[in-house]
Amino acid sequence: MTAQRTPGLLDSFNYAFEGIIHVLRTQRNMRIHVAVAIAVLVVAVTADVTKLELAALFISIAFVLVAEMFNSAIEGAIDVATSSFDPMAKLAKDTAAGAVLIAAINAVAVGYLVFSGKTATRAARLVDRVREVPAELTIVALVITVIAVIWLKAWTGSGTPLRGGLPSGHAAVAFAGWVAATYASGQSHRFLVSTITFILALLVAQTRLESGIHSSGEILLGGLLGALTTLALFQLSG
Repeated sequence: MTAQRTPGLLDSFNYAFEGIIHVLRTQRNMRIHVAVAIAVLVVAVTADVTKLELAALFISIAFVLVAEMFNSAIEGAIDVATSSFDPMAKLAKDTAAGAVLIAAINAVAVGYLVFSGKTATRAARLVDRVREVPAELTIVALVITVIAVIWLKAWTGSGTPLRGGLPSGHAAVAFAGWVAATYASGQSHRFLVSTITFILALLVAQTRLESGIHSSGEILLGGLLGALTTLALFQLSG
């Protein structure tokens, strides 16, 4: 009988990287977390954060990624252990998912504390180029967004004006509202209002994806359509 070889140090690193790659390949939430982490670090570089602020961001990002990997590992172990419904198995999965949620909320809070001052100042300079923000402009932006969504759905021949198809009308209107709210809010509360409305727009997009009404591509195109259309209108009004 051949004795099993003890894994070397290099083998241990390879196994660890294989685990990371597997989670990235199989878990959509992990890919989302990584994409957001990259975006946050890019913004951190451009916003000239301090070393302590950067350390807080690194710790928060690592906390989220580690929690997501533990969640995936626990789900995999439970699926192997039982093939039938077990209330305790469900509770274990829910608890692991709750840990990821806590980590994500913590990361959002840290990100807000780090970027609220720096990003708000730069954003205010850009947004204040618009001389006036009439309510009529917001309405026009939303109407044009809806018309563009209906036209694209008619052109692609997919979905209905209120359900399915390319692009997602709900995502388009939600992200158009985010841009409009960012412009319309006062300078002292602009970053907070923009953050809240952006999170709400993301939640709208998430519900359309989770319900299976739209694909991620349809939601992405809708969000870009709404945001860019509204941004263009406000910039042209300046």
